Amino acid sequence: MADIIKGKAYVLGDNIDTDQIIPAMHLVYKLDDEEESKLYGKYAFSGLPKEAIGDTPFIKEGEFESEYKIVISGKNFGCGSSREHAPFALAKAGIEAVIAEDYARIFYRNSVDGGFLIPYETEKRLIDEIKTGDELEIDVLKGILKNKTSKKEYVLKELGDVKDIIDAGGLFNYAKEKNYIK
Repeated sequence: MADIIKGKAYVLGDNIDTDQIIPAMHLVYKLDDEEESKLYGKYAFSGLPKEAIGDTPFIKEGEFESEYKIVISGKNFGCGSSREHAPFALAKAGIEAVIAEDYARIFYRNSVDGGFLIPYETEKRLIDEIKTGDELEIDVLKGILKNKTSKKEYVLKELGDVKDIIDAGGLFNYAKEKNYIK
């Protein structure tokens, strides 16, 4: 994991579920096929209702990766069905971190276990302070989020023990590094 993550914010609300992150009709692509797996990025957030995104699409027409690198959300991000495809789709779309007030436990674990992206939590309701398109910078080592557009800073909750798993690229790689498995 990089020490600094920079990029534009994509701001959503509360209760963003896995069907909105990657609709079931797009779960047909192979995760381990380079060409097919790009389609997960292309269709990330394609299940969001129009009122959730307004006139700002997450992925531009014909693209496979988003211009946004950091998702800001409210409460209960990743609720709904248990699918590892949701954090995988966001990672394929170029998302490096999601910052939410809290997560559905299964989404959080799938993000960490797969090493797909960093699931930060915050006590502050950032969806009321950050706008889609704001330039953000996360100091991963210090747990500080800087909004370069508004010049405000926010403290993120510590990642704790999951940081080592994310650094290793997921639970399987972490277990191999620690010689828990061969």
